[in-house]
Amino acid sequence: MQPGQPDLQMIMQQAQKMQEQLIAAQAELASAEVTGQAGNGLVQVTMTAAGEVLAVRIDPQVVDPDDVDTLQDLVVGALQDAARAAQQLQAEKMGPLAGGLGGEAGGLGLPGF
Repeated sequence: MQPGQPDLQMIMQQAQKMQEQLIAAQAELASAEVTGQAGNGLVQVTMTAAGEVLAVRIDPQVVDPDDVDTLQDLVVGALQDAARAAQQLQAEKMGPLAGGLGGEAGGLGLPGF
């Protein structure tokens, strides 16, 4: 190996470690639950941080057959709120791994990546 050249074995070990961390983070996100709400909690949506909707709870007081539009808007708002929470959790869990091969924290420090 020439001076100044990266140690290929070290790079491979770091890549393997990052892959293991990525798999663990993805598994954690698949089971982590987040809740979104709209209308001060009148409509709540629970989903995994991976985006799978698990439950929708609608308070009976918001169910008005003459005003379906409001209920629909609340459901959409709760879904969007839950999706935002899922994205935030994803960023927290995957953020350290987002450096990938680049020189950021946890990265391999390879130029061009």
